[in-house]
Amino acid sequence: LAGNSERADDLVQETLMKAWAKFDTFQEGTNLRAWLFTILRNEFYSQVRKRGREVEDAEGTYAARLASQPAQNGHMDMSDFREALGQLPADQREALVLVGASGFSYEEAADICECAVGTIKSRVSRARTRLGELLALELGETYGADPMSASVITRTIA
Repeated sequence: LAGNSERADDLVQETLMKAWAKFDTFQEGTNLRAWLFTILRNEFYSQVRKRGREVEDAEGTYAARLASQPAQNGHMDMSDFREALGQLPADQREALVLVGASGFSYEEAADICECAVGTIKSRVSRARTRLGELLALELGETYGADPMSASVITRTIA
């Protein structure tokens, strides 16, 4: 969510400080992980509001410039992925990170984001589609081994 590791470290530290200060509000028997992510999410949005530098690219004008063809099939630079992820609307990026990277179920992500499960599913779907567009993925393309590497691997195993 934060965009860089220093900001993420600050966000986690601030989250833990707030959680420690408000630990008496945590209800035993509920999901501690979801509670912490809710605090983290709220802190993130507070920081974004304070900075006021969130730029939307609804028409994809700037995002179109991010797509770069890989040097070979099966190669993707993580910086391209991070840049593309950063171009997603905040709600879609948040849903994708919660479900895709953090391993939360759709229901848990919906609780954290305080919205309906269908809304989370929609946001994740739109985020995945948009990431594919930003990274210029062809239909069915994956980032596994390129054809030459795959043939070498197959011959080596056989």
